[in-house]
Amino acid sequence: MNAPAPTRRPAALPRHGLVLAGRSLTKSLRSPGSLVNGVVTPAMFLVLFVYLFGGAVSGSTDAYLQYLFPGVMVMGASVAGMLSSGLTINIDMKKGVYDRFRSLPISRSAPLLGSVLADLVRYVITVLILFAIGFLMGFRVETDAGSAVAAAALAIGFGSALSWAMVFLGVLMRDESAVMAVTFIAILPLLLGTSMAAPVETLPDWLRTWAGVNPVTHVMDAARALLTGTPAGASVTWTLAWSAGLVAVFAPLSVWAFQRDH
Repeated sequence: MNAPAPTRRPAALPRHGLVLAGRSLTKSLRSPGSLVNGVVTPAMFLVLFVYLFGGAVSGSTDAYLQYLFPGVMVMGASVAGMLSSGLTINIDMKKGVYDRFRSLPISRSAPLLGSVLADLVRYVITVLILFAIGFLMGFRVETDAGSAVAAAALAIGFGSALSWAMVFLGVLMRDESAVMAVTFIAILPLLLGTSMAAPVETLPDWLRTWAGVNPVTHVMDAARALLTGTPAGASVTWTLAWSAGLVAVFAPLSVWAFQRDH
């Protein structure tokens, strides 16, 4: 009886995923544009919002920095990285890279897992850099180190879960321009209809309704509670539920779409 193929072994998928994640990170080192953009965009939001609107919103830039930073951290760990997640896969598929993977004795879904794992590493790097920038600007954790780590973990975990939705789009769509267009359209309501720049209570009724169900709002509120000690409510529970739901829905859909085309 022949030995089972490598793709059938239970440990093959995570091992292959880690190898392909390393490939993706190596590409990022050679062409770090997406990683730099993922850091620069939220950092620009942080600096501009604090010094332009800090006095008007919170009475001082220091107080506004304490409010704004958790939301910007979530932005950097999730929303800002949405574009690269699906676009990288779409470009690789068009270039035939995944056709070459198909000829190798690896798990069929390993390229998708590798992309998400690479995103996770990028989000960790982004969050660390944003914490350094925030600290230099004057942000201070008002709780404790464990809570700060938990806030970062929630943001990064949600970002990784959201990556599966972007991977699905990248596999499903044929053209990279379409991926970019849909992603930009999705970024705006996810980012602007939140509590990032101002409390939800100050928003117009229609925008407040959307912000109340927007999953990014729950992540930002959870991060803010863990970093600054504001009431958490059910935000942590909602963040975990949304993260689990995104993975449960879009990971199987991504694998199905990928295997259908390959």
